[in-house]
Amino acid sequence: MGFAFNGAIEQGLLFAIMALGVYLTFRILNFPDMTVDGSFALGGALAAKLIIEGTNPLLATLLAMVAGAVAGIFTGVLSTKGKINGLLAGILTMIALYSINLRIMEQANLPLLREDTLYTMVKGWELPDLAIAGTTLLSGEALVFLLLVAVVIALVVWFLHTDFGLDLRATGDNPTMIRSFGANTDGTTIMGLAIANAMVAASGSLVAQYQGFADVGMGIGMIVIGLASVIVGEVLFGSSTILRAAIAVVLGSVVYRLVIMLALQAGLEASDMKLITAVIVIIALTLPNVLKGVWKKTTQTKGGGTHA
Repeated sequence: MGFAFNGAIEQGLLFAIMALGVYLTFRILNFPDMTVDGSFALGGALAAKLIIEGTNPLLATLLAMVAGAVAGIFTGVLSTKGKINGLLAGILTMIALYSINLRIMEQANLPLLREDTLYTMVKGWELPDLAIAGTTLLSGEALVFLLLVAVVIALVVWFLHTDFGLDLRATGDNPTMIRSFGANTDGTTIMGLAIANAMVAASGSLVAQYQGFADVGMGIGMIVIGLASVIVGEVLFGSSTILRAAIAVVLGSVVYRLVIMLALQAGLEASDMKLITAVIVIIALTLPNVLKGVWKKTTQTKGGGTHA
């Protein structure tokens, strides 16, 4: 149980970087970016290929981020300059990336078990676990991932408070208004998608190094997982400020992984993960409305009784 718990925490933190990228596009930019499924696998595929060929793992991860940014730019250009619907533009890029990822990997799966990766580097540090009363709460690796995610959160919050970040938020809120002030919303959208998909590709790269392989299908359904993390985090922890929303997304990713872990330990099969994800999202979306309706009905009932 302890091993599974720590594994869920570690995975939740790595996938949280992808979820933050999804948060930027769906919540900040208000852009339904389906590129995520392709750029996540692109990050894993390119990093794995470069590591196998002898590239430093850190450099391979950075190059994977650049590739993810290029994918985001392509989607943005299709949408803004090509006047293609944003959802369709993302789908087209996602489809194209499947073939590109196969070209990069030259096979459907690339093992990294005998390669030096960022994860093996972290494990080699043999960091102490965070334990209380003899119970391990977080492994040494999870603490490093937590620090990494904290840095990413700080960068996202800082970025969204810069002039460009404010333009990005305004573009998502009211593009017509911001254009009236002379802002280039097309450029803002393209750069926003580039940054978001760079984060997604970074997550894909780190996940591939963590699990010891890259697979051409590792990005399938990733957009749903990202949305589940965003929605669950907002429902459970709120999103009144940018900082609170970013932290909520990370916590939502961890909660999602913990729910998946509990579902698998309860006897469900790994093939049921997509079903579990759908159920989690449905509950997260409907529960606030249900609770609001119950609260409203209770209030009206009490009000009626008092009036009588």
